[in-house]
Amino acid sequence: MRTVGRTALAIVSLLSAGLALTACTASDRPSTQTNTPSATAQQQAEPTGQTGTSEAELAEPSGPPCEVSQYGVTGAPGEKPTITVPTGCTPQDGLVVSDVTEGTGAEIKQGSTASLHYVLATFRDQRTREASWDGGQPFELTNIGQASVIKGWNEGLIGLKEGGRRLLVVPSDKGYPNGQGDIQPGETLIFVV
Repeated sequence: MRTVGRTALAIVSLLSAGLALTACTASDRPSTQTNTPSATAQQQAEPTGQTGTSEAELAEPSGPPCEVSQYGVTGAPGEKPTITVPTGCTPQDGLVVSDVTEGTGAEIKQGSTASLHYVLATFRDQRTREASWDGGQPFELTNIGQASVIKGWNEGLIGLKEGGRRLLVVPSDKGYPNGQGDIQPGETLIFVV
């Protein structure tokens, strides 16, 4: 009986130690720290030909939902803007549409044609991915609302006035839910159009 009692005691001790170690491992929930500074996406852009940070190396965003005012857009109207991606917060649910500068010209409506300049940054790695200004030519778009572009553009461009500048924060379900090129699946896209 003594051997059975000691064996049982040893097993219980080992199980208790295992549970204690499990309780000490890193949590699978993201941190809720919110006091981190913003990073400028333009400063994080990598020259063409270099590979970006892999998905496994990127931390998942954490914290409360970002406020629209936390997205920084600088640059004079008519010039390439710089996007500052907020940190210490998570992208909001749904499409965010905010006029940085309200235009005074014709308004984009369903079926409109427009010539647009844009900058695209990604939320998690805070990188500028592409900009029409870099090629010197605006992006020509026809049949807005039903155009062959992401849903975030078809929905978010309606109401933009000529001469205006608009921030679009596009969740992956209205962007590239399965990824596109080096944009990871589930990525939030940030456009200034």
